[in-house]
Amino acid sequence: MDNTALVALAAGLIIGLGALGATIGIGIMGGRYMEGAARQPELMDQLQTKMFLLAGLIDAAFLIGVGIAMMFAFANPFK
Repeated sequence: MDNTALVALAAGLIIGLGALGATIGIGIMGGRYMEGAARQPELMDQLQTKMFLLAGLIDAAFLIGVGIAMMFAFANPFK
């Protein structure tokens, strides 16, 4: 295997594992939000604000990984 194949494999792993982690994290967070809202409905607005903030941060971490993978794929520093 040459460097190009390894870079493509690494980029696929970065994007795939990042997407997997982000979806699992958002799923767990959404479930916990529903549990918290069911237990204390009066705090639902505060919990919803924090949930959307955390969803944005989780997605931002995934998109940073996509950016790094694209940098490796298109501006291959290992040539």
